[in-house]
Amino acid sequence: MSQVTVGLDIGGSTTKIIGFSNDKLLKECLVKASDPVASAYGGFGYFLRHNALALQDISDIRITGVGASFIEGKLLELPTTRADEFLSVGLGGLYAAKVEEAVVVSMGTGTSLVYANGKSVRHVIGSGIGGGTLQGLSNTILNIRDIDTVTELAESGDLGLVDLTIADISKVSIPGLTGETTASNFGKVKDTARVEDLARGIINLVFQSVGTAAVLAAKLEKTKNIVFTGNLIRVTPGLSVLKSFAELYNVNVIIPEHAEFATAIGAALSRYYKS
Repeated sequence: MSQVTVGLDIGGSTTKIIGFSNDKLLKECLVKASDPVASAYGGFGYFLRHNALALQDISDIRITGVGASFIEGKLLELPTTRADEFLSVGLGGLYAAKVEEAVVVSMGTGTSLVYANGKSVRHVIGSGIGGGTLQGLSNTILNIRDIDTVTELAESGDLGLVDLTIADISKVSIPGLTGETTASNFGKVKDTARVEDLARGIINLVFQSVGTAAVLAAKLEKTKNIVFTGNLIRVTPGLSVLKSFAELYNVNVIIPEHAEFATAIGAALSRYYKS
């Protein structure tokens, strides 16, 4: 086995880890634990076993994410290097999407948006709307905190019982908008709305908010490529919301393979980045 560069994206309780052996991307791992240190150590150990690696096979460990500050110098006695999170988001997004420039959107507890090309990566803007919003609203409205459960419920939800659309408020077409375009999230909640419908409405609100910010960032940076990455990509009803922005605003919406692990990929790639 050639020497391996490893990238870890350490969250508050979840660590995503992936690595490169030369130019080959290895098998990714995701581990949840009670705190960032436990998830990082557990994730790294699982990654080694999952890819049949020994400690001596590892040449470089790059860590990023909000939980990276809890790792003090070494991981299983191997030295680590802190990778800038925005840099990791940009590099990982471009690699996963196989494009040369884009606005890369990292959808985690909140949302960060960066612009990346072959020469530079820079933070554009951030939003407090993300997975934390989805979980908090679901807990408050539905009394459900588990995002996987909310996702499953939303699959059979009817937005027509929750959101107000352009067709609801206008008898004539509006240039550039379809009748199904949302005019107001939760602007038409019916008394007959079920849990499934409300779950769909919550997901629609979060993903439309993120998608709108992404389109504005892309127009600001004069690029049509928008790459969506992060934990929220597993909320499948939200993916159709993001894809709808492609036709509505004439942008290229890209949801790449390894989207959840893009920031970890970028952390590993930061070894080769020269600003």
